Amino acid sequence: MSITIAELQRKKDAGEKISMITTYDATFASLVEAAGIDMILIGDSLGNVMQGCGNTLSVTVDDIIYHTRCVMRGCSTPFVVADMPFGSYQVCDEDGVRAGIRIMKESGCHAVKLEGGTRCVSLIRRLVDAGVPVMGHLGLTPQSVNVMSGYHVQGKGDKAADTLFNDALALADAGCFSIVLECVPRTLAKRVQDALSIPIIGIGAGPDCAGQVLVLQDALGMNLGKKSKFVRTFATLAQTITDALKTYDQCVKDGSFPSDQESYH
Repeated sequence: MSITIAELQRKKDAGEKISMITTYDATFASLVEAAGIDMILIGDSLGNVMQGCGNTLSVTVDDIIYHTRCVMRGCSTPFVVADMPFGSYQVCDEDGVRAGIRIMKESGCHAVKLEGGTRCVSLIRRLVDAGVPVMGHLGLTPQSVNVMSGYHVQGKGDKAADTLFNDALALADAGCFSIVLECVPRTLAKRVQDALSIPIIGIGAGPDCAGQVLVLQDALGMNLGKKSKFVRTFATLAQTITDALKTYDQCVKDGSFPSDQESYH
């Protein structure tokens, strides 16, 4: 049985932490489900980790729908959220409503996520009214990387903290069932969570949020580059996979694979 918004809220109200991770295909979706993780995010981070792009800006609505369909085929229990990519809602609310409805209708996801503060309030209200649940995203918002001049901690200083806090209040009032806070000081994240009844999901926002989200490849140690401060690797699969493929390569080239037992007679 699928986890619902009501169940996520129950967990938050009961003080039970909520786990969320990005996933982009059916194989990993089935493993995420087997692990008992509560939520899956098909993030526009797929631009980085699946497409090899330097940022998330080139990801399209079609990309999101494709990967979300794959995920939905691989699991039935986690609550699945799909990102609304850059360009799908920034021009006008009508674009955003169409994109949100299309993503949900064609992919089968349970909700969409979008980045931005008070400027998104009218769109959030229209999406929720149309039957599309919305998760907000504040702090470091990768779709605004060029405006922010890179990836930096957000909400430092009283003025910036107050702006983010007020944005969070506005998103909740507009109908967001949850908000992701990315790369903000722990004290600010706690201030937001204490003020709001909905679950705040942190990524680089400290332990006081109702839940946490990480990029799957980061959590599994599949990336060879420098990791962010907030990332904990729970495995070192990059080395494990590389070693396995080296062994496969060697066995093919020395003729030991396939063996007679691995051949049909």
